[in-house]
Amino acid sequence: MTEPIHQTLAGCTVLVTVDRRSAELGGALQRRGAVIRYAPALSMVPNEDDALLVAGTRALLDDPPDIVVVTTGIGFRGWIEAADAHGLADQLTAMLGRARIVARGPKALGAIQAAGLAVDWVAESETSAEIAEVLLDEGVAGLSIAVQHHGAGSEGLDEAFLAAGARVRSLIVYRWGPPPDPDALEASVRAVAAGEIDTVVFTSAPGSAAWLAAAREAGVIAELTEQFRSGATVAAAVGPITAGPLLECGITPLVPDRGRLGSLVRAIVAHYGQLQGLSTVAGSLQMRRRAAILDGRVLALSPSGLEVLRLLAAAGGDVVPRSEVLAVLPGVSQDPHAAEVAIARLREAAGSKELVRTVVKRGYRLDLVES
Repeated sequence: MTEPIHQTLAGCTVLVTVDRRSAELGGALQRRGAVIRYAPALSMVPNEDDALLVAGTRALLDDPPDIVVVTTGIGFRGWIEAADAHGLADQLTAMLGRARIVARGPKALGAIQAAGLAVDWVAESETSAEIAEVLLDEGVAGLSIAVQHHGAGSEGLDEAFLAAGARVRSLIVYRWGPPPDPDALEASVRAVAAGEIDTVVFTSAPGSAAWLAAAREAGVIAELTEQFRSGATVAAAVGPITAGPLLECGITPLVPDRGRLGSLVRAIVAHYGQLQGLSTVAGSLQMRRRAAILDGRVLALSPSGLEVLRLLAAAGGDVVPRSEVLAVLPGVSQDPHAAEVAIARLREAAGSKELVRTVVKRGYRLDLVES
């Protein structure tokens, strides 16, 4: 019997900024309880019919390289598919089989092996910098090197090899295009700046950079960055390269040990699973954007009930005046009875009359366990 998936992300609102495999990533997070919003920062434009790619492939077949550097699994697969569309797949794989192939990480390795080819060396750090360091240490002067790039460009590989005396030929198999929905992208950066999002997920460096650029264009980069720095919102990046633009902006993201979507999901789940909430007499209380978790249970609260509990939690056990409780309730009523009703409903949803204490003539407070 299949083990149930724990709803660790219940009540969390997660923003997915990626176009490719967004449904897969969002579905994995949703199965763990998250509410998903989609706002891809870029679209990915395949180059199956790109004349430059076809011409570059033909040039390599006429003048085979000594070394082929493969930077992405999806790019390598796209290269083979584009070659196949033009009747060049068999010639390309034969040429690659005679070259020394270097892969940037496990995903590139998997794609190469799936094509029936052997890899000479894999950059375990999944960085272009490691590839450059190793090959330059070995010496590349006089060698012909073909580099399959991703949409972000060469990341210095072409320049480094050229400076060391190699002949370099680049192949860009896909390019980054504009966001599929610019309005959704702008709304997403404003939502993060306003504190409406728990986690923002990134899977490519160009996507990270484009999303931050959208925040700057919308004039909310300072507020957005503060949400991340304060810990109110969590950034999660699939790998160190993707994390680069975020780190440059002063945002430190979660980064899994392995650059896989599954590892990224597990890192997010682990982060929320280990968070310590407020220690109340009714159990640990964690506040999320769309829900409250008490002693591992998602409380069945109305939006106004959630706001009242959020207000009490923010006070950290201090007394919250009745007037402040009334202020977060719908309408403009100043009737003390409305506050009493809201608190009574909150206690009922929590299954604990002791969770919220009434302080006579002053207001209400959460009953916390003294440490």
